[in-house]
Amino acid sequence: MRLHVPISLRWSDLDAYGHVNNAAMFGLLEEARIFAFWAGDDTYVGKTDKTAPATRIFRGGPDAGTITLIARQQAEYLAPIPYLREPLDVEMWVGALGGASMDVCYEVFSPVGVVPRVLFARALTTIVVIDAAEEKPRRITDAERAVIEEIVDAPLVFRDR
Repeated sequence: MRLHVPISLRWSDLDAYGHVNNAAMFGLLEEARIFAFWAGDDTYVGKTDKTAPATRIFRGGPDAGTITLIARQQAEYLAPIPYLREPLDVEMWVGALGGASMDVCYEVFSPVGVVPRVLFARALTTIVVIDAAEEKPRRITDAERAVIEEIVDAPLVFRDR
């Protein structure tokens, strides 16, 4: 299963050519990732919020016991993204799930309902789960793993060079 996260563009995401800047793309992917995986104080494993996706399993904030660090990011741009009023459709899934890490995969599409559907970019972020107090990687818990496994799909394959 893949998550579909709507991400709206901002004027500041555009470059002088009138399309989304490559560096801004990583910020848009970060917003999608935060929406998908990070919860407020009332939405983490063990508690429920019917408006939050089930994948919101990590609690954020300065007092959180777990933090996540990015170990790797890669993007492949397939078409320029012009300014669009409707949100992009960011499809997300986990392509690899390790002991303390996961590869979050993305495909960035034109807004829902736009025909023909355009695939603008593919990307991957490797996230490492860290125990905040020890500042060392920690294993993904069984409860977290059970939720993440619902969105595990084939790993993203980039074009050969």
